[in-house]
Amino acid sequence: MTGETRSISKRLTLLLAGVAALLSVLSWGMVTALAREATQRTQDNVLAASVTTIAETLRSEQGEVRLELPYAAFAMLGAISEDRVFYRVTAGDGTLTGYDDLPQPTAGRHGQVRFDTESYGAASIRMASISRLILAGEGPVPVTVTVGQTRDGAGAIAAELSRLAAVLSVAFFLVAVALSAFVAQTSLRPLNEIAAAVSRRGPSDLRPLRRAAPTDLAPLLTALNRLMERLQQSIRRSEDFIAEAAHRIRTPLAVVRTQAEIALRTVSGEPEKDRLRGIIRAVDESSRSAGQLLDHATVAYRTEDLVRDKLDLAELASQTVAGMEPTAAMRDIHLHIEAKPTRVSGDAVLIETAIRNVLDNAIKYSPEDTTVRLSITQAEGEARLTINDQGPGLGDEPVASLTERFRRGKNTESIVGSGLGLTIAADVLGAHGGRLDLATNTNGSGGACVSLILPLA
Repeated sequence: MTGETRSISKRLTLLLAGVAALLSVLSWGMVTALAREATQRTQDNVLAASVTTIAETLRSEQGEVRLELPYAAFAMLGAISEDRVFYRVTAGDGTLTGYDDLPQPTAGRHGQVRFDTESYGAASIRMASISRLILAGEGPVPVTVTVGQTRDGAGAIAAELSRLAAVLSVAFFLVAVALSAFVAQTSLRPLNEIAAAVSRRGPSDLRPLRRAAPTDLAPLLTALNRLMERLQQSIRRSEDFIAEAAHRIRTPLAVVRTQAEIALRTVSGEPEKDRLRGIIRAVDESSRSAGQLLDHATVAYRTEDLVRDKLDLAELASQTVAGMEPTAAMRDIHLHIEAKPTRVSGDAVLIETAIRNVLDNAIKYSPEDTTVRLSITQAEGEARLTINDQGPGLGDEPVASLTERFRRGKNTESIVGSGLGLTIAADVLGAHGGRLDLATNTNGSGGACVSLILPLA
């Protein structure tokens, strides 16, 4: 995954992990340097104590410098490690005792311990030296005591401390990475909550987000609310335009249909009658589309601020059936309803629109002199309003696709329709937390079985 498409959480985690890695390396380097410094200071202190102890045993006897090497001076060096120890005591220009080839220290003030690091043989040694003036013979004699020790033991201690520091640094890095991931998730939680709040909304819910947010996210929240406000205004303008256009189209279409029917009664030629019937069919289809576009715009508008009234679904269905009786009677279709009081919660206008569109489809697609049955049942906390007809059915296409806008079954292409009826019903039920169930009748009469399912109040 590229850096441009990597999630903010991963980028923040990697950034914090990089900082933790840098701090781990720095801490390891600092601890290693301090370990080396501490071991060297410890060795220097012991060397200083050793040369001081030896220097304190220097004395003048019969005009000569005498020295008795104390055991404690070398015992304290062996207490730290098993490194080799070298020493040299010079009086004037000659070696009084010790290793003649041991390097001479740099000159310094008498009585002050000096430290040097030199190579002796194949080893690196740390040396401590002290110079004193001893009265012997005709005058004072400069005496220098030098003690050296290899550095293997001090290096091993420093290396062990460095390894321990490395282990602790790695552990610190792993803990820091885990904490970085936790911090990244925690820091982005308000953003995820905003995203979840938006994703839980319906497609037409464009209300402003009213929630507490960190100061850093306030510009994003403000910009998001402004965008939704502009989208809402744009959608409302479109809905208003559709509603106005549908209203203004239906009136002249009615006039055109009336004139075409009058002309149909006056002409005698069959070709002219066919053309007029085609005009009447086109006008009916356009008028129906305009009406359903108006219904669709109404549904889209009202679902944004859904009303939740207590309704009797049976009473609402009976009123809708009564309003559709004249349309059904023109085709000798009988509407039969079986319902008992059923309480639901919702918008009466929208639910009535959904029932009317499904019932209108049943009347339109049913053959003449048939029965359309409407029944209401209750089960498992749901109200089911079922409409059965004896029309051509749902066809061979997947039933889920029939709720798409302007989608019609191939077996109904010869019948006037717009493909919006089931879409409107599905949108209304979805806004109320219900669903539309499409099936084919199983009673042997064919036709469609459409169920409008709503939660009980």
